[in-house]
Amino acid sequence: MHPILNDIRLVSFDLDGTLVDSVPDLTAAVDASLGELGLPVAGEVRVRDWVGNGSLKLMERALTFALGEKPGEGVLARAHEAFLEHYGRDPGSRTCLYPGVRECLDALRARGLTLTLVTNKPFAFIRPILAQFGLEEHFALCLGGDSLSQKKPDPAPLLHVAAHFGQPPSACLMVGDSRHDMAAGRAAGFHTLAVPYGYNHGEPIRDSRPEALVDSLAELV
Repeated sequence: MHPILNDIRLVSFDLDGTLVDSVPDLTAAVDASLGELGLPVAGEVRVRDWVGNGSLKLMERALTFALGEKPGEGVLARAHEAFLEHYGRDPGSRTCLYPGVRECLDALRARGLTLTLVTNKPFAFIRPILAQFGLEEHFALCLGGDSLSQKKPDPAPLLHVAAHFGQPPSACLMVGDSRHDMAAGRAAGFHTLAVPYGYNHGEPIRDSRPEALVDSLAELV
């Protein structure tokens, strides 16, 4: 067992870029939405750098690319609605688990740790993706970016999770792939662990000063 798990009773995981590579499905929905507006598609390489702050911010970045300027509220609202419709039809057919994820979740669950999911993805898309991989029963609580009035990097979702299970933040661990995960974890008083393979806007996750860094979540167990 990784030393960072010593005295940890609750682990909160990010989803996109940490447990699953969802960019191919996100890209399909982004590009379909841009196409409806007669705008150039973005492509997977760009979308990979835009993920991490929720679907509205994702579409704002896509529109800024396509228009060459920040979009107005009306255009952004239409594009975001189109994205939610396209993504909602197929949120997981191109999405895959990262190596080591299933082994990690199975082992932590077997050891009796409370596992939670805290993502900025809209809540409605969480269960279909987890169900696709048979992982929905692994998590005692899931929060999406629209579950509370604040989302990561605000610490509020993590503090909510800790309070819900009656755990002090010092007994909790945040596992993620981005600076927003690390910032939320630190601000909440959680321990922090990062993976380097996800979505961090082109920045090395080591620069976000996680307490620990693993190449695969299998290294946790």
